[in-house]
Formats: sequence, C-alpha cells, structure tokens
Amino acid sequence: MESFLDSLFTGRYDAEKRIILSLCEKGEAFSLADLARELDTSIPKITRIVTEMENAGFLADLGKQESASGRRPSMFGLNPNAGYFIGVEVGQNSLALAVTDFTGRVLHFQDEIPYTLTNTEESVLGLCATVRKQVRRFHLNPSLIRSVGVNLTGRVNHQTGYSYSYYISEEKPIRNILEAGFERPVCIENDSRGMAFGEYMSGIAGDSHTVLFLNVGWGLGMGMVLDGKLFGGKSGFSGEIGHFPMLDNHQICRCGKVGCLETGASGLALHRLITERLGKGQPSILSAAFKDGREINLGDILSAVEKEDVTAIECVEAVGATLGRAIAGLINIFNPDVVVIGGRLCVTEQYLMPPLLGAVNRLSLNLVNNDTVIKVSRLGKKAGAIGASLLSKHRLLNQ
Repeated sequence: MESFLDSLFTGRYDAEKRIILSLCEKGEAFSLADLARELDTSIPKITRIVTEMENAGFLADLGKQESASGRRPSMFGLNPNAGYFIGVEVGQNSLALAVTDFTGRVLHFQDEIPYTLTNTEESVLGLCATVRKQVRRFHLNPSLIRSVGVNLTGRVNHQTGYSYSYYISEEKPIRNILEAGFERPVCIENDSRGMAFGEYMSGIAGDSHTVLFLNVGWGLGMGMVLDGKLFGGKSGFSGEIGHFPMLDNHQICRCGKVGCLETGASGLALHRLITERLGKGQPSILSAAFKDGREINLGDILSAVEKEDVTAIECVEAVGATLGRAIAGLINIFNPDVVVIGGRLCVTEQYLMPPLLGAVNRLSLNLVNNDTVIKVSRLGKKAGAIGASLLSKHRLLNQ
C-alpha cells in the first residue's frame, strides 16, 4: 500500500526529514536555529529542508516566538491539516473511537458503539464498516485519513499483523483484513500498550521517559514505555503482568494456571470477592439481586462503590492492596519515572489508591520508590482509542 509520505520522501534529505517529523511528533515547535542544532547542520540547509516540508504540507509556520530581545524567530511544527488518524479500541461488546489531527489534537471521541468482534473475516470487515459509518458522521475528508490504529485484547504482534485473541488463519493476519476493510494502513496493538502510549504522548506522564501503565479492567494488563520507546518484547507479548504467578490463593486463572496476579487484582477478582461475601450473607446493595439469582456484572459493582456500599468498598480496597504489592515489585525492577493506573477500575480511585499506595510504600525499596510517582490515568476511558490513534501516526511517520 503506497504511503502518502512518498510525496515527502523522494531521496533528498530523507533522513533529516524523518528526524524533524519525529522531533515535532509530540506537538513541539522549533525555530530554524533549533532544528539546525538538533540535526547538527547549517541554517541554509535546514531552511531548504523545512521549505520542502512546508511545500509538501507536512510542516507549518506557527508564528513568531516571544523573545526578550532581538528578532523573534518563526516557529515550525506539524501542520494540523496534513491529515487525520483514527483510533479504535475493541471492547467485549462495544467499540470506542477517536480521531486526531496531524498534531495529535483530539477532534472527536465516541464510545459505547455496539459491536461484538468474533474470529471471522466477516466480523472483522463488519467492524471496519461500523467504524467507517461512524467516521462519516464527523464529516471528515476521507482522502485525508492517513492510517487507522486498532487496539485488541490479549497477545498482539504488530510486526506480523497477528492477534492471537482474534486469530483468523495462518494465511490472513487480522491486520491485512483490517487494511482491506479500511483501505488504509492499519496498526494493531495490545490494548494495554495502546493505552500506555496514549498516556505517554498526551496524558499524565508528561516528559517522563520510563512509564508503566497498569490496565485494571476485567483482566489486568500492562503497557511499558522504556527510555521513550513502547516496549513489546520479542514477539509483542510483553506486559502480561496479570499472569505473574505471585498469589497463594489457589484460584484458577482464565489462563488455566493457579495464583496469577489477575485472580487477586482485577475486575474479575473484584467480582469474585463480592460474590463470596454476598454468599456468606454480608449485607450490600447487591444482596437482593444476588439472592434472586440475577447476574451481577462489573458495572453493578462499580455503581455500588459509587453509592458507598461498604461491602463493595472493602473488596475494592482488597484489590488495591494486592495490586500495590505487585507495583512495589515493578518499581524495584524498573525504577520508572511514573506508574499510571488506568482501566475501568480507576473510577474507584478514592478507595483503590490508599491501600495501593500503602502497600507500595511498605514493600518497595525506599531509595527506588522515591524516584517514582504513581498517578491515576488522565485520559480515563479515552486512553485506548486516543492511544491507538496516536500510535498509528507514530508508526506511519517512523516506518
């Protein structure tokens, strides 16, 4: 599939142009003198390169920089009108969708779009049709949609294009089917890594270079930005913190093993703890539904927490304490700048974080712990779709 970048990379100054795109990716603006220093080249040469990139529509003159003295230099950055990027987060029974411009600014966000993805080519193409229908409502110029990012649960190898949660066949990686459906380059990624990238680029992580993102939803996953780069491991299977065998609780995990962290620190664990207590007769807002045999889902539990149900709060606190033990170990291993807590359970922040932070302070090495800030996701439920959109741009510009 021919890339729109072909109009920029014509063999002349290609390496320098790629560096400039990378420098400007986070929305920064640079003067010609700044860029000349970054590329260790002359002002006349950088002027020619920037002029070519302006003429191709990739860079824009963003105006004069404020200066205490002397002439104010013009500042250059990505041209917001150079194109759009679509991000899609695939949930259990719904999709979330984000559109960003060329600078990474979020133009549109929509969640709770009904769709259930299954392991068939028809279902994948149906997902594409559903997203395209929604995007048409945003009245974007379809020719300016540059690429699409899709976050999927489970093991994802973005290089080969295979998802092992939605494995169609050996001959047809899911990315190829998505590219046929969208008629655009597609970047697939694990949902936790996509969220981590979203926070790193536009969320709460700021200028940090080593970021751990804990996706605490029904399951438990982790995305890692190490030294400024999203880390996927050899085959894209890194971050399976939920299946770290650290608990002696004799609980069978969804993976078939016993004692995985996910069995004590996830929405699944929260659900189990609640139903166990309800079964023992502990009073709760959920007691009547439980006695009637009605299904209690994660949304019901989170609603009970919001209504200050003591039983639900105690179970959230138990999850927070277990998660804090794991984070203490991660801090000792990675010495990160920031640990971000995201995913669906972060809405219980008021009750989740105190026992979590208490466990971290008690169990991590003080000298290492002092280097790390633990924060709750700023992007919240938008992290996945925004991260997918920004990651699709990142990989397109750095291919």
